Amino acid sequence: MLFNSYVFIFLYLPVVLLGFFWLAKASHTYASWWLALASLFFYGYWNPAYIGLLLGSVAFNYTLGLWIAKAGVRHEERRKKQLLLAAIAANLALLAYYKYANFFVDSLNNAAGTGWELERIILPLGISFFTFTQIAFLVDTFQGKVKEYNFVHYMLFVTYFPHLIAGPILHHKEMMPQFARPSTFHFNGEMFALGMTIFVLGLAKKVLLADSFAEFPAPIFSAVAEGGQPMFFEAWIAALAYTLQLYFDFSGYSDMAIGLSLMFNVRLPVNFNSPYKASNIIDFWRRWHMTLSRFLRDYLYIPLGGNRKGKARRYLNLMATMLLGGLWHGAGWTFVIWGGLHGIYLVINHVWRAFRQKLGIGDGGNLARSFFIGLTFFAVVVSWVFFRSESYSAAIAMLSGMFGLNGLSVSEPIWLHLHGTHPQWLEGVSMNGLAPLSKINPDRALILIIIGLMIVWLSPNVQQIMRRFRPVLSEAGEVGASRLQWRFNAGYAWLAGLVFVFSLSFLSRVRDFLYFQF
Repeated sequence: MLFNSYVFIFLYLPVVLLGFFWLAKASHTYASWWLALASLFFYGYWNPAYIGLLLGSVAFNYTLGLWIAKAGVRHEERRKKQLLLAAIAANLALLAYYKYANFFVDSLNNAAGTGWELERIILPLGISFFTFTQIAFLVDTFQGKVKEYNFVHYMLFVTYFPHLIAGPILHHKEMMPQFARPSTFHFNGEMFALGMTIFVLGLAKKVLLADSFAEFPAPIFSAVAEGGQPMFFEAWIAALAYTLQLYFDFSGYSDMAIGLSLMFNVRLPVNFNSPYKASNIIDFWRRWHMTLSRFLRDYLYIPLGGNRKGKARRYLNLMATMLLGGLWHGAGWTFVIWGGLHGIYLVINHVWRAFRQKLGIGDGGNLARSFFIGLTFFAVVVSWVFFRSESYSAAIAMLSGMFGLNGLSVSEPIWLHLHGTHPQWLEGVSMNGLAPLSKINPDRALILIIIGLMIVWLSPNVQQIMRRFRPVLSEAGEVGASRLQWRFNAGYAWLAGLVFVFSLSFLSRVRDFLYFQF
């Protein structure tokens, strides 16, 4: 079931909300069970067969968590560690089977020339997210950070539908106090209005912006995968359109998840904070998929040694973390390359910072900051080409086009205009050099890309606009200030209503969220 569908907005969500607050009047436990079971229904709507997988994962990790906690009480440190390692290994084995088995077999066949066959395994939705969420729970239990072991709350913590399919990745200590708080079970008009408003703004990002950009990358990337050679403009249209599609798609999902959770009086951690405004790659990863960055830092980078064992080891740990982070996003070598590129970017960023500090070089002011924002954005766009491409060769072909190595092409209206006014400019320039460009409107693509970049760089994000209402769990400084502040009055209510109605008119072209694939 998709957040951006009529059945979710007009049937599932109202029924779940009404049932939750009605049952809460009789018993908070009944209401918790209702929300947990409704979340299971939400998950099973896609494929009921995988409900058993999710329930088995929940029961296994809850049981192992209890055993780890009891071993800690008895001071059986060796047994506690053995239980933790066994539980993590089981979770990773499950993830590896469903997500990477076909990839490993195909890679082995290509490398060794063997012909092993494995039946294609359907990837369960959200398996990466609910697996990482529960690994975090096990580690937190091992470290003595978990204080509550109420099963229904744990089940709700894992299956809670606003975050189940595409995050954020939650910490036990963030959610359990909220599920245990009496005020969570009482309808709050302000929280509902806040949540509904944020949901509407996220819906608009998805259906008006992300889905509008979606029509441009697919035909060009597909043609390149089949051997086409993109020229300069079409390559950049595809790369920038995908860069903005992914941005608004994930930003829209994150806002919708936050808004939905607020309707139930529960705050989620901030997961997306204008990452294309980052002035360096370190800052980018503090803004993009923030809970995944937190997970990789706390449960992979730091256990590997972090920055405690010298610079060389620090850079090695960064590379290992980002390579595994790339593999987490998808079972393919292009994802590994994408992660490796970001690992290289991070190493260069840390070396540059150390160099600046050594020489006492300042930040250079606003002009330098704008330059570095542009440079960071360019590096991210290059990496997204690998992320989106179906193969390494397709990504190289796309990058060759972006760097002008395949020549230049323009659309027919531009060609005819320039031919009549400045024919000397057209020497060496072809018209519609790649077939897919003739199937899209490059002028419309250019206008949308300019509008998208203006929104990305010049406008505040939803968390900043709603900051006074504290819509998310965030650390100090994570969500910046904005002059534009939302207010609950008739004018803003009408604006939200108009955005909602306009967004609904586009729901006939329902598209999955991109992060459902990861």
